[in-house]
Amino acid sequence: MADWTPKPNLSVDLKRLTLSAEEGFVLSRLDGHTSTSHLPALTGIPPERLQVILARLVAQGALQPAPEPPSAPARPTPPAPRAPAPSTEVPTLDARPEELQQDPPHEPLADGAHSEHSEPEGSGSEEADTTEEEPAEALGNYRQLFETRLHPLTEDERAARAHAAEDPELSAFCFDPVPAVIKAVMENPRTGLAHARLIVRHHRNPTGLEAVCARAAFAADSGVRRWLVRNPQLPSGLFRRLWSGRRLMELHKVTIDRDIPEGTRRTARELLRQRFSTGPAEEKTELILNTEGRSLVALTGLAVDGKTVALLCGRTYRSPLLIQNIARWSAAPPALVAHLLKQEAVRRQPQLRMLLQRHPNAPADVRRGEH
Repeated sequence: MADWTPKPNLSVDLKRLTLSAEEGFVLSRLDGHTSTSHLPALTGIPPERLQVILARLVAQGALQPAPEPPSAPARPTPPAPRAPAPSTEVPTLDARPEELQQDPPHEPLADGAHSEHSEPEGSGSEEADTTEEEPAEALGNYRQLFETRLHPLTEDERAARAHAAEDPELSAFCFDPVPAVIKAVMENPRTGLAHARLIVRHHRNPTGLEAVCARAAFAADSGVRRWLVRNPQLPSGLFRRLWSGRRLMELHKVTIDRDIPEGTRRTARELLRQRFSTGPAEEKTELILNTEGRSLVALTGLAVDGKTVALLCGRTYRSPLLIQNIARWSAAPPALVAHLLKQEAVRRQPQLRMLLQRHPNAPADVRRGEH
């Protein structure tokens, strides 16, 4: 349907026209400013049916006829080009044929390469990953291919075939439960991050998971780490090796993620306590403030160093939840308790002030009730 704006014919008495209910409905929706491209959404009538109704309204005189499209002016015949005069100059690079002067097509970057216009890398956290995962339909096809065509083969045959397989067979081999086949997939030069993610997501043997993480590029990928930490067969030693250098905030997120098996979360809590004792003061401060003190429950009995205390005391506190969680932290340093007692939020809320006054590290004069 050609796009135009139907305009009611105000010079026609509509009472004298014989309009159907459908034609009358469409006519009532025309204000002289709505184009035909918007009428289907406005009326709920398909475009083909609207075209018939509008034609009948025009024929009965209820609408002004659609304007005729302007005829294209005749294009003047260009004069014949003159033959160029012979030149004795040596042609330069600019005299190349036009097709050779066009920009070369952009080729995909190899793995690990970065163009100067590419986005900067993230901080390495799982949240920074934006790579699309395989759709569920594709995963089902790979699994079906493995179960129907590849799994009936012997383990040795599958391992030999996986060394040189191409997709979709290569992705199908990622569902193989035998570590030797997974090792063969890792030795295939066509194996990339997508295959590594499939393996750590679906493979259930620690030996196969170790084979994937033996490749540093795969072990550092946020998508691989996200699925690896959710794999119930992830060895605690491998988790410690991969997460021992991560920020405290990232370790904390592992400890509270309900999608992660309890065994891995327990290992993460142990590693978090170890790292909190020796980690940078900035990370300790970030962990306490960003979690509003909720992380302190897992850090019971651990003290903080002087730099962490100085960073915590250099802030203004307005969150009642953060103040309350620090007040219930038995290892809260005396300087931090005294600093919190001076905060406006504590002065306005007696229950917070009472919690801090009862803290074992509160100043002696405060615990005696002296203000």
